[in-house]
Amino acid sequence: MKYAVDKKEQFVLFTLLEEKLDSTLSPQLKSELLTVHAEGYKNLILDMAQVKYADSSGLSALLVGNRAFGEVGGVFVLSSLQEHVLKLMRISMLDKVFKVVDDNEAAAEAVFIHEIEQGAEKDEEE
Repeated sequence: MKYAVDKKEQFVLFTLLEEKLDSTLSPQLKSELLTVHAEGYKNLILDMAQVKYADSSGLSALLVGNRAFGEVGGVFVLSSLQEHVLKLMRISMLDKVFKVVDDNEAAAEAVFIHEIEQGAEKDEEE
């Protein structure tokens, strides 16, 4: 599986450099997402600009990432989805589960907004 990882202070930008996210790649994607999570990062942006096709196993890998980062109060953002993948998300109603944005700039904003909201919630609890 080809990908690029750019670790920032607030989040990790994980760019998938594959055209298909299917059963051949999904186990490795799950593993890589969980590895980033285990390194202590709590926010991840998955840039899917090059992914033209995804199937149910690919969506399953995304759900694993979403759950892992969500469990630690972080956010898992999907960025730059191609039309086919976006349609699949809508059909399966996963567009309601995932934070989906148009591009990486909007994804970074979503992470910062999430961090501010998390900070406000902590202040209210204290």
